[in-house]
Amino acid sequence: MTPLVCLHGFMDTGRTWDLALPALEREHEVLAPTLRGATSAEALADEAERAMDEAGLATAHIAGNSLGGYLALVLAARGRARSVVAFAPAGGWADDSWRATLALQARIYEQTKLAAPRADAILATPEGRRRATEYITVRYEHIPVELLTHQLLGVAASDAAPAMIENALRSEQPWPLDPERVTCPLRIVWGAEDRLLPWPTAAERYRAAFPNADWIVLDGVGHCPQLDVPLEAAQLILGFTS
Repeated sequence: MTPLVCLHGFMDTGRTWDLALPALEREHEVLAPTLRGATSAEALADEAERAMDEAGLATAHIAGNSLGGYLALVLAARGRARSVVAFAPAGGWADDSWRATLALQARIYEQTKLAAPRADAILATPEGRRRATEYITVRYEHIPVELLTHQLLGVAASDAAPAMIENALRSEQPWPLDPERVTCPLRIVWGAEDRLLPWPTAAERYRAAFPNADWIVLDGVGHCPQLDVPLEAAQLILGFTS
């Protein structure tokens, strides 16, 4: 089996891929690390690269969501990717609207920290589960409560998030990337109902940089296809890596 590295988004964990893993593991040896503690995107890319090194992977197919999609592109530029499937990769803004997105992320972090002690009660109701997933999925009924609890508590435990947001806001371009160095096969997937990185405005930089990538837009899907439509997300990875 060939290796596949799956990278999560900002304040998420490697378990964001749980629902897609059974399908992915039928064809790949999957590494889905949780990246924590870094206060810049570049440092997170270094951490992802170390995880590959520790697993003995010189190269691998790489899938990533949101910030993880950006990290996948960075690793490709470093020569570590056999192919990349990026779901709503961060860093695709052509203007400074990313600042509003980071402000939203800061509010989500603060609200989630306040909600964390009541996680069980909040997620015990359909209304609570809908609120907990409103920025990441259109569908939520199929996501196990245990996984939602893990994710909510994971956001609350993202202690490096405020520093990473502050560092990004002080930078003119927090997501540097040399597109010409991304030479592996590239598929970019975006949910048309993405509320966190709205299509197509949050993708303009990448649409200009990667016009020959395989671009796929999923109707009725939100920011995290691996949670929203896990089987379809897995097939979009497998159909490309094969």
